[in-house]
Amino acid sequence: MAGTATDHTPAQDSADLDTELLAILGSAAGRADPYPHYARIRERTPLFRSSIGSWIVTRYADCQQVLRAPQFAKNDDEEALARIRVERWGIPAEEIAAFMAFFDARQSMLTLNPPDHTRLRGLVARAFTPNTVEALRPHVESLCDGLIATMAERAAGGAPVDVMRELAFPFPVAVIGELLGVPTDDRPQFQGLVRTATALLEPMATLDDLRGARQARLVMEAYFRALVAERRRAPQPDLLSELIAVSDGSDRLSEDEVISTAILLFAAGFETTTNLIGNGLLALVRHPDQLARLRASLADATAVQRAVEELLRYDSPVQLDGRAVARPVELSGRRFEPGESVMTLLGAANRDPRRFTDPDRLDLARDEGPPMSFGSGIHYCLGAALARAEGQACFSRLVSRFATVELADEVSYRDSITLRGLTALPVTLTPA
Repeated sequence: MAGTATDHTPAQDSADLDTELLAILGSAAGRADPYPHYARIRERTPLFRSSIGSWIVTRYADCQQVLRAPQFAKNDDEEALARIRVERWGIPAEEIAAFMAFFDARQSMLTLNPPDHTRLRGLVARAFTPNTVEALRPHVESLCDGLIATMAERAAGGAPVDVMRELAFPFPVAVIGELLGVPTDDRPQFQGLVRTATALLEPMATLDDLRGARQARLVMEAYFRALVAERRRAPQPDLLSELIAVSDGSDRLSEDEVISTAILLFAAGFETTTNLIGNGLLALVRHPDQLARLRASLADATAVQRAVEELLRYDSPVQLDGRAVARPVELSGRRFEPGESVMTLLGAANRDPRRFTDPDRLDLARDEGPPMSFGSGIHYCLGAALARAEGQACFSRLVSRFATVELADEVSYRDSITLRGLTALPVTLTPA
């Protein structure tokens, strides 16, 4: 019979596991390469209670259960994170309470549970169906072609090109910007704003990080409130105008729901794909045999699709996701009670040898099912199909347009782990 969720890990083992976890969360070296740390945790135990207050889950099947089972909820994990920040990081409780009140008033699909989540997601999901994305594919590819042509011009003289600046950010932000209706000249400001706002998702966020996230959110709200007012006066053929029409119809979205949804769709619409492009291209450059494999398979759309799935698995753009126990549930033979916090390490699940053969090896021909990179269950990434289409367009065009892609300098990673990505990816390119 399963026991309750009491940590029976020996004290020394628990301390060692905590050391591995904190190396990932709190050190630049750990964030640059978290995978050896993940492996040591994953192979020692299916789960353990960390000093940051959450149960840590690393294996594919367990992570999938946490993200799919209705006994695990989204909202309440914020309270667990708040306790961590008060008890471990010493942030004043009244400051945390104020932050929680601020962000609780601005909930979106990312933090809601049914039935609110079901209603809100249902109203916007039609913009991201596979059929809708397929209809967008020619335009997505055209946008990518234009940016890669500019990269080719800059590379013609032999100068290095920063892929993050020239392609990984502007490409997905152009796609989601056009879809949502954010004017071209307004888009660049959001790279810094979204990066500051998403610090809220980091387990090691400081008080200054939280203050910055709140201010960034206020700036984005002011922008979208003004844009919503403009679209009310003069609707356009874009998703924001559709959201407003829904709010004015029988199944209403409130003004605040329109704004929160617009911020989420725009931010998530480029953050994940930006990281996919950077992480994926770096993986290819470091594995020239796989780069050559992709080059040889460009005529096979299925092979390109598999390649993007493998790049997502190998170095996931999203590494962590959290839940709280809403109702009693068993996980890996232990019984969990309401109020306990669980952190799923998606990057570790994607390298689980119980699920993937030789998981530390990049193999673009791999066909072993989907990775956990877009999550699972009712919160599965709404824009996954669009991100995949963007990745397929991007990698196939990079490989066909350039005969060689080589690192020109050291790469640098963002100071984050929940959203894993590069700040710079300097490469030299030889046109094909």
